[in-house]
Amino acid sequence: MRTHAAALVAAPATLRRAGVDPLRQAVEQLGHALPPRADSTVLLDFLEDDLREGLEALGDVEAHFSEVLETLQSDGLSPLSLLEAGEDYLVLQRLALLEDVATRLRRRLSQAAALMRHATTT
Repeated sequence: MRTHAAALVAAPATLRRAGVDPLRQAVEQLGHALPPRADSTVLLDFLEDDLREGLEALGDVEAHFSEVLETLQSDGLSPLSLLEAGEDYLVLQRLALLEDVATRLRRRLSQAAALMRHATTT
């Protein structure tokens, strides 16, 4: 089952061939509001990486919950299938990563706001 977050991450690979990448377009739009400086460029690169990493992790978490639901709805429900559905340690790692990425995004968006404010005052 393809999740919304997974589609956002996967779509750019497909759309890049057609010259369209919604995530990159969003970051570039922010770039137009920032001053044309090296630190703005670096910030935008990190922001794009964080968004991609976070969306990929979110897709993994979403997929885990979808798999749990599928297990609960299956005709072959058993104690073993319940234990197996709950033993996905990857989801715990991805949740920890999401917390880290969300913190980085908050910091980077704050930095972008400061750069944007600086660009409008000078």
